[in-house]
Amino acid sequence: MRDLRIVFMGTPDFAVCILQHLVANNYNIVGVITAPDKPAGRGRKLNQSAVKKYALSEGLHILQPTNLKSQNFIDELAALHANLQIVVAFRMLPKVVWNMPKYGTFNLHASLLPEYRGAAPINWAIINGEEKTGVTTFFIDDKIDTGEIILQKEVKINDDETVGELHDTLMHLGAKLVVDTVELIKSDKVVTYKQPEKEEKTAYKLFPHNCKIDWNDTVENIYNKIRGLNPYPAAWTNMYNDGIEINAKIYGASKELISHSDDIGKIIFTKKSLKVAARNGYIIIKEIKLSGKKKMEVQSLLNGFQFSSDAKMV
Repeated sequence: MRDLRIVFMGTPDFAVCILQHLVANNYNIVGVITAPDKPAGRGRKLNQSAVKKYALSEGLHILQPTNLKSQNFIDELAALHANLQIVVAFRMLPKVVWNMPKYGTFNLHASLLPEYRGAAPINWAIINGEEKTGVTTFFIDDKIDTGEIILQKEVKINDDETVGELHDTLMHLGAKLVVDTVELIKSDKVVTYKQPEKEEKTAYKLFPHNCKIDWNDTVENIYNKIRGLNPYPAAWTNMYNDGIEINAKIYGASKELISHSDDIGKIIFTKKSLKVAARNGYIIIKEIKLSGKKKMEVQSLLNGFQFSSDAKMV
């Protein structure tokens, strides 16, 4: 058995779960690399990453480099004498960093590589209507998410599953996969395979322009976009009501497939329901946030908001 000295690199809650599993399994974590503290909120108070908060609670050694290529950081990293590095939801590493440990640097990615390489794999799997996804561990090389695969685990995506729910499923699945991967490396039993050369679907970074709802699209595609962006960053649209333009974020929704003659984007409302016409049916809105208001159930909105007869989403 190899004597492992592990450096863990990660920043958000997703990475915390994996680090917790490594600590719970008594692996020797000699260092944790995470993002620098950033000012947040109205008071611009410095905010620590989720990984830093957890690492502090466990008394782990923390490094927060602003520049991964700086000599000071490289020297500090080398001084930890790690022989394995694990990366989960972190930045792209320079070769001098990922090539440093004797047993390599592996990454956990929340997709079945080579599908959905990139920044937002969980979101895009749902947005694109996939029926399955999973997690992959692979050794890092000089490109993004292209290294040789160590292990994969597949999971079904439910028809009504949101990205928030799938995130948590993959987080726990990924934690187990990382531990299984470490055990293979520890016992020198890793067998990797090259990623297939195929046209893969890409997990583009999410920006406002690719989170906007196109009401001319099909009901199925709009529904998938809403759940694929719920709870974050949320699918959005502009709403015209009584001549006023309002920005709206849509969270909970269901779909109704039916032929109709309503104009695309027309809002149909009753005292209890709110739906929007799309190409081949309606999106029934369950939870919404209008600009300047808090997120609320549609019933609460309808109790206090007046829709005009020509209200529409665009």
